Amino acid sequence: MKVTVVDYHTAGEPFRIALDGVPEIPGATILERRAFAQQSPEFDAYRKFLVNEPRGHADMYGGFLVPPNDDGAHFGVLFWHKDGYSTACGHGTIALATWAVSTGRVPAAEDGDTDVVIDVPSGRVTARVTRSAGVVKNVAFRNIPSYVVVRDVAVHTTRGDVHADISYGGALYASVDAASLGLGVTPTHYSDLISIGREIKWLLNDTEWSKHPTDPRLNGIYGTILYDDLGPSATGPHQRNLTIFADGEADRSPCGSGTSARVALLSAEGRLTVDQTLHHDSIINTTFQARVVASVESDNHPAVITEVNGTAYETGRATFTLDPDDTLGTGFTLR
Repeated sequence: MKVTVVDYHTAGEPFRIALDGVPEIPGATILERRAFAQQSPEFDAYRKFLVNEPRGHADMYGGFLVPPNDDGAHFGVLFWHKDGYSTACGHGTIALATWAVSTGRVPAAEDGDTDVVIDVPSGRVTARVTRSAGVVKNVAFRNIPSYVVVRDVAVHTTRGDVHADISYGGALYASVDAASLGLGVTPTHYSDLISIGREIKWLLNDTEWSKHPTDPRLNGIYGTILYDDLGPSATGPHQRNLTIFADGEADRSPCGSGTSARVALLSAEGRLTVDQTLHHDSIINTTFQARVVASVESDNHPAVITEVNGTAYETGRATFTLDPDDTLGTGFTLR
């Protein structure tokens, strides 16, 4: 194996883009390619190679570039993490749009806005990239429709009984007030947040609420959003969260698709109106800003189109190789 990558971070969360060296993934659509990647040990070895130690780590994240579903998008992507392939990734969308404009993959003016259209497993997203003097200053992506699935689900955890709200933002998320668990979204509680977030995700993953209403390929509770409500600001609600996704991965960013899922809940509660902005902080105090841009119907649910704003920065480039004599092969993970 020999794979060339470029790495970014979005609000602190890594995103590794595989550029060269990955075989073509069969399929006519993004979801078909995702299914192939999930079922092919030979291809999945490339994910393990890039995400596992010693080339990656338990919280690494990235994507494989693939053709779009049709000529209405610039490209497609399969998102991956240490446990497999996700259906959506907002921080990855921001990183990909930044990369696409900065490298000329999508032509853009030196000043002003350029739309980058990307096909992801959950649908088609559009990222508006704003540049000044050739430098990317901001990316605002409009997600697929987001909606509330169910509220106030009782969850019996090792820390006591809590209640979760489940919503969809390209993936299904369970939102739980951290204070109800006796925790706060701070580095001091980091290990406890990971443990309980992982527990809640798996307790809910086999329930009726983990089923996507129209496409079983999108089934599963992807993550638990543990949040602190920091009260209203002059422009809208202010919250801080740590999203625990996959099997115990902690999102360093405020989580892009999770932010959309939070917007759906806050909008339905009347706490986020169309003229307001959610200031959504991470555990490391980076921020996404999000708003509602339209109300729609999706999957038989009242839904909203969300816009999430953030920034991404290149952190490095590398060519990873696998020595045929390396007994560790495609690597390992300790979590």
